[in-house]
Amino acid sequence: DAGGGDGVMSDALHPLSAQPLRRFKRYPAYKDSGVEWLGTIPTHWEVKRLKYVAPARMSKLQSKPSDAAYVGLEHIEPWTGQLLLENQPETVDSVVASFKAGDILFGKLRPYLAKVARPEFDGVCTSEILPLSPVCGCSQRYLAYALLNAPYIHWLDSLTYGTKMPRVSPEQVAVSFVTLPPAPEQRAIAAFLDRETARIDALVAKKERLIELLQEKRTALITRAVTKGLDPTVPMKDSGVEWLGEIPAHWEVKKVKRLCVVRRGASPRPIDDPIYFDDDGEYAWVRIADVTASERYLETTTQRLSDLGRSKSVALEPGELFVSIAATVGKPIITKIKCCIHDGFVYFVGLRENREYLYYLFSCGEPYKGLGKLGTQLNLNTDTIGDIYLPRPSGEEQQEIVQFLDTETAKIDVLIAKIREAIKHLKELRTALISAAVTGKIDVREEIA
Repeated sequence: DAGGGDGVMSDALHPLSAQPLRRFKRYPAYKDSGVEWLGTIPTHWEVKRLKYVAPARMSKLQSKPSDAAYVGLEHIEPWTGQLLLENQPETVDSVVASFKAGDILFGKLRPYLAKVARPEFDGVCTSEILPLSPVCGCSQRYLAYALLNAPYIHWLDSLTYGTKMPRVSPEQVAVSFVTLPPAPEQRAIAAFLDRETARIDALVAKKERLIELLQEKRTALITRAVTKGLDPTVPMKDSGVEWLGEIPAHWEVKKVKRLCVVRRGASPRPIDDPIYFDDDGEYAWVRIADVTASERYLETTTQRLSDLGRSKSVALEPGELFVSIAATVGKPIITKIKCCIHDGFVYFVGLRENREYLYYLFSCGEPYKGLGKLGTQLNLNTDTIGDIYLPRPSGEEQQEIVQFLDTETAKIDVLIAKIREAIKHLKELRTALISAAVTGKIDVREEIA
């Protein structure tokens, strides 16, 4: 049972397992902060420019010292600040900045403004991270949360609009405002947020694990249906194919190339020439990103080809199956629109099999066994796809399997969608809790014994 019992499932679907913000008290009195995005703050709090609270370390190195721990933007989990340092590069060619234990690392590139970490070790970081050194009277733990205040992040983000390189400058960060309660209160707020965010993060991790289990259950359901059929009492035979094992005795096994001709898509060159594109073109242009963003069916893309562009690519009509052999390798998809595919895809000429059945068969990943790991490590081309052995029930049985899987996978998909919605609400609660605590909208002093 992927759900691990009704209790786990019920908890996983509950959108907010922590109590809402309204259970917390407010401060007795407030004053205008003088900062538009901040609004009012408790009367005894201060507002200071960041350069007086945590000046930036501006030391730059041209290369990474061999023994130094390195932190790139990819090593900081957004909004949580968790450091993920397992994959350390041997060398870093770009300019790096040094930091000390107790500093705060602040990502200044637009997509990473919500990346804030508090390292407990000395090291170096990418120049896209600004190391901040809190002064006496400013808690590192508190300030890290203050810099994750959503209104502050959104205000900084607004400064990058219209710029060629969407990043805030060290000067913009330095003159930005942060709230500064008295030191004991900073420690209390940080302790409270450590406790509450850890509680929320644990709930999120639990839900994400449940999604993994449901996805595994979904894949196992598909694999069994497309390789063993729906009747558990039917006589079986050895397929002669290692990944298939036993199959129903009345099924056939054939290589893909015996069922159709496998061909590769084509791209107009150079691909960025506007002459090949037309917003009103009849055929959509399929990129890997369009397939990655889609599920079973391709229903929309971001670009369309001109007649000239279409003539230099491969045009497919609605209802055709194709498989990606680049980036998200091994993903099958059925087109619902007229489209053109490039050489990062293969398609099937003269295929008479049920496209929906083959979609399920390829999507479970089993046919690729022995060729590499599904996703980015597979090495696929027309020959490797053509040499894959497929189980082949009758057309009527293929349709029965498709109808069964449509019904059963839909039930799992609904559960997964509900859990994802619960995760979204929990993450929103986490963000709101931090913002409320570091701006004084809630008084959490009595929450910490």
